[in-house]
Amino acid sequence: MLAHIKAFLLDRQGRAEAEDGRHTAQELHLAAAALMIEAARLDGEFDAAERTRIEGLLADRFSLSAEEVASVVETADAVAEDSVALYGFTSKLRRNFDHGERIRLIEMLWEVVYADGDLHPFEANLLRRVAGLLYVTDRESGAARRRVLERAGGTDERQHP
Repeated sequence: MLAHIKAFLLDRQGRAEAEDGRHTAQELHLAAAALMIEAARLDGEFDAAERTRIEGLLADRFSLSAEEVASVVETADAVAEDSVALYGFTSKLRRNFDHGERIRLIEMLWEVVYADGDLHPFEANLLRRVAGLLYVTDRESGAARRRVLERAGGTDERQHP
């Protein structure tokens, strides 16, 4: 089963995609989780605070049980470790999430990169690339970032875009 899911997320499965481009909820949860894990790893460290934040975001956003979250995170962690391309994840999410859902995903990614209290330049770059691939404007991504910082009660002193 893990190989099937990895193949789906990495676009290596030979079967034709559904005509309407729709995927199962589980497949979309995995794609979103893989993006969040990729964002968390980008600074060279995937710590407990980031993992906890990802688990909470998945549970809240997708109404997943603790067991479902654990399964999604474990699978997404393995997939993200093997992946080097963002397009496979973002294309599925772009086709299946409406614009508001894509903005919320960007906001979730900002929450992950700020989970350790610091924004690394690689993380800021990843968010810009993912936002573009999801057709979320820089202005919308910036607004999502500000909402995350306001909820955290802090500011980003490094002033990354």
